[in-house]
Amino acid sequence: MEFINGGVVAAKGFYANGVHCGIRKNKSKKDLALIYSEVKASTACVYTTNKVKGAPLTVTKNNVANGYAQAIICNSGNANTCNADGIEVATNTCIALAKELKIDASDIVVASTGVIGQPLDIAPIVTAIPTLVSGLRDNFGASRDAAEGIMTTDTRLKEVAISFEINGVECKMGGIAKGSGIIHPNMATMLVFITTDCNITPEMLQKALSTDIQSTFNMVSVDGDTSTNDMVTVMANGMAGNAIIDSEGEAFDAFMKALNTITVDLCRNIAYDGEGATKLLECEVYGAKDDKNAKIIAKSIICSSLVKAAMFGADANWGRILCAIGYSGADVDVNKVDVYFKSEHGEILVCKNGAGVDFSEDFAKTILSDYEITIIVKLGDGDANSVAWGCDLTYDYVKINGDYRT
Repeated sequence: MEFINGGVVAAKGFYANGVHCGIRKNKSKKDLALIYSEVKASTACVYTTNKVKGAPLTVTKNNVANGYAQAIICNSGNANTCNADGIEVATNTCIALAKELKIDASDIVVASTGVIGQPLDIAPIVTAIPTLVSGLRDNFGASRDAAEGIMTTDTRLKEVAISFEINGVECKMGGIAKGSGIIHPNMATMLVFITTDCNITPEMLQKALSTDIQSTFNMVSVDGDTSTNDMVTVMANGMAGNAIIDSEGEAFDAFMKALNTITVDLCRNIAYDGEGATKLLECEVYGAKDDKNAKIIAKSIICSSLVKAAMFGADANWGRILCAIGYSGADVDVNKVDVYFKSEHGEILVCKNGAGVDFSEDFAKTILSDYEITIIVKLGDGDANSVAWGCDLTYDYVKINGDYRT
């Protein structure tokens, strides 16, 4: 397995594009993206658990109920959520795109992201669709254009691609994502679109995705808010030519490993680009009684506003980590907990068996001044481990969200 260029067009038979259609006032920012497969693809999705859901999710659920899709269209700048005509707008977007692509409207995944509760004018989208379709291509720039088209408060592109083998056959997989704010565990918490030319049934693809998110996207948190709109979609068009994966086994395991490589990379990029963030936080928990407790503890630490603020200030305030473990609800013996801080500058033990130890505050500050920080927690209760990703909490987070609509 190796990382390659290409993003969502790295796999055979996939094309992409992104344009500015006029939803966003800033004409320099793309606000409409398209991903297209030459052939129908096995398609799996997971959706937000928020009871308030964007209209595009309802339409997409109906469209991919048969396990197949051929295109993904996504606008940014407006979430198309809590709108009386939201379903109509999302449905008509699919109809307009299907006419231009000459495919069935029910073979389209539709998504929106941006401000909630603002009417979405479909006219700019319909007007831009011919240009969007005519500009489809399979070069690296195409994936970048699509990635730009789904960004809102994101400050950096989030894309990745890999090459891997299934039973000796080369396959490729790539993905793009958006996510900076309203990021919190409970699938889904962002928009993620993944493409692969691997040949796999819709049932096994859904199993792979639903399993993977439990230790990846559900372990990311920026601000504790679960989004209304977002989802993760994987399309697999089978054009690599490998024997179809229709059951568990060696080939399915290889596919799961490839998928996890893509999703972990995107998780880290989403956490690093949290609104106003200056640091990526990774919390590694070792020695929990079971997976459930390991995940609860890792999430609790990453979600703690006090921990996030301390990391922003490069303050080795390890007591806040113990506090987050204590109220997490996990079954844990707090008298066995060890805590370390780690970065490129080194590693330091700050807590042993639930109590403080002598350590150099200056060295700890140097470690915590890096832009990537690992919080290591060793529990001594069992053999289960977990990882969660987040970011620091800064002054800019409040500013961004205080001015979001204006």
